[in-house]
Amino acid sequence: MSKFRLFLTAVIFCSYSLSVSGQVKLPKLINDGMVLQREAEVKLWGWASAKEPVSISFLNQEYNTTANSSGEWSVSLKGLKAGGPYTMDITGSNKIQLKDVYIGDVWLASGQSNMELSMGRVEPLYADEIANASNPKLRFFEVPKTYHFEEARQELEAGKWEAVTPENIRQFSAVAYFFAKDLYDQYQVPIGIINSSLGGSPAEAWMSEEALKDFPAHYAEAMQYKNPEYRDSIQKNDTQRIGNWHQKAVQEDIGIPNKWKETNVNTADWNTMEIPGYWVDNELGPKNGVVWFRKTIEIPQELAKQTPKLLMGRIVDADSVFINGSFVGNTTYQYPPRRYSVPADVLKPGKNTISIRITNESGRGGFVTDKPYKLIFDDSEIDLTGEWKYKLGVEMPSLRGQTFIRWKPLGLYNAMINPLTECTLKGVIWYQGESNADSPVEYETLFPALITDWRDQWEQPKLPFLFVQLANFMESRDEPGDSNWARLRDSQLKTLSLPKTGMAVTIDVGEWNDIHPLNKKAVGHRLAQAARKVAYDEKIVSGGPLYESFTRKKDTIVINFREVGRGLVTKDGDKLRQFSIAGEDGKFYWANAEIRGDKVIVYSPKVKNPVAVRYAWADNPEGANLFNKNGFPASPFRTDDWE
Repeated sequence: MSKFRLFLTAVIFCSYSLSVSGQVKLPKLINDGMVLQREAEVKLWGWASAKEPVSISFLNQEYNTTANSSGEWSVSLKGLKAGGPYTMDITGSNKIQLKDVYIGDVWLASGQSNMELSMGRVEPLYADEIANASNPKLRFFEVPKTYHFEEARQELEAGKWEAVTPENIRQFSAVAYFFAKDLYDQYQVPIGIINSSLGGSPAEAWMSEEALKDFPAHYAEAMQYKNPEYRDSIQKNDTQRIGNWHQKAVQEDIGIPNKWKETNVNTADWNTMEIPGYWVDNELGPKNGVVWFRKTIEIPQELAKQTPKLLMGRIVDADSVFINGSFVGNTTYQYPPRRYSVPADVLKPGKNTISIRITNESGRGGFVTDKPYKLIFDDSEIDLTGEWKYKLGVEMPSLRGQTFIRWKPLGLYNAMINPLTECTLKGVIWYQGESNADSPVEYETLFPALITDWRDQWEQPKLPFLFVQLANFMESRDEPGDSNWARLRDSQLKTLSLPKTGMAVTIDVGEWNDIHPLNKKAVGHRLAQAARKVAYDEKIVSGGPLYESFTRKKDTIVINFREVGRGLVTKDGDKLRQFSIAGEDGKFYWANAEIRGDKVIVYSPKVKNPVAVRYAWADNPEGANLFNKNGFPASPFRTDDWE
């Protein structure tokens, strides 16, 4: 190529690059299918060349602005009425037409895994809901799950607005979906959900750098993780250490060369164990590593040609499942339910063998109790609980978990929240707290600080903030005692002192053996009722009874409540449960409790001169049954402030 042609090519390339860089660009949130907040000042923003004129045509109105010297521009729209779909034209040196734009209410959904948990995970409870889901006025925007420490980002890596359909509903947050559906049914306006949540994340990961300064330990950790070399070193060491452990587990697992996944295996020297259960409670004892399980079942002729679902409850930690030597499925960590589709032609009439290779890194390995273990056919099922054969493949030392850098203070705020702060919201729904349960006292100040921080960042000082109180979880206790989960719930309860906040109590819809309970419809509904009161200013009872004060009368304590609605009641018509009472020695005993009007009288023959009462004060306050007649459970509470 001649020098002239090289020069001409370079000029053309540079001209093209300049024209592209000079074009109007929009953030991911402003795109086809978006929902804009009705009856509020709504900001539209983007980038262009320095001093480039930008105009927006929307609903027969023209809005004009000019990009600043950094190429940033914005305009404000006011008084938008609910409706759609509409089109919007944005013009600079180029023209962008946005289609399918709606005006309604925009809500941010955030928190950890119980907010993240998708409709696909809860499908066993809501198959009909999923099959019939189709509403163009329910819109979801999924924020990419990432983190950043160096600075607060202005833009998201990706994302798009999507209307709810049977094909895509499985990917959306179940809590947020039911919340949005309730609001739509109530107000008949488009509802937009921006879902920015991440499993396992503590509250401090979602706070800005400025807010973290009030929490020196978290702030110092955030500053430490700003150093990329420090992060890279941790990741490298974790990857190598964990990789070596798993590689050794595979190399030394005698079940692999001996083909224990196959049908014909001599199990004469294998032990037996009742499934579900944990091998630490059996002859194998407290070992980590790889353990193989096998069970032979009879399949009738008429079922052998079907392709059933295999439900293996939950397994700690990871599993690979085989039937008659054929791979059926695997799960790499303990929390997801094991729901596997059995491929065609795997089953045969007569004897069939299920083989499971379990890798357990630490703690109690095995099969979580009180979960479904069965093969489900078209109109019948085969129970898989009972005796299984098992044998150790390889014993390994306990594996220390990885450092979850994405959960460190500041990282999620910078990458997943700050880019959203220009977007006008109707409010926030929040489901989080499990990852802060070890520090419930700190949460009493940390959580309100997060709410205040977000209101400052959005410049919406009265931004409604609705949150879910922790559900019941873990084994119930026979006697009253203390509990970090109860204390965390107490910190959440105290957060209601902030204006424009609301709380959904969920101690009746959890699962004792699953930190991710499936009943997300009740959670979404209760958040929606809180929204009706807090965000939409309806004069309704939006939740259950809340402790207000107490008085002592001889050997009884009288509890006063607010939010009693149509009156106090026991959910099951039985006597009140989960009340405990203590004297000056601080020792709590189960108490008798009686509803009298809008009060509860608490007493025990074991406690003279009582000074304190607690209600539902446990990880899992099983049987707690104080409700109001509006159908909402009372929040757990305590009258004492003992540490």
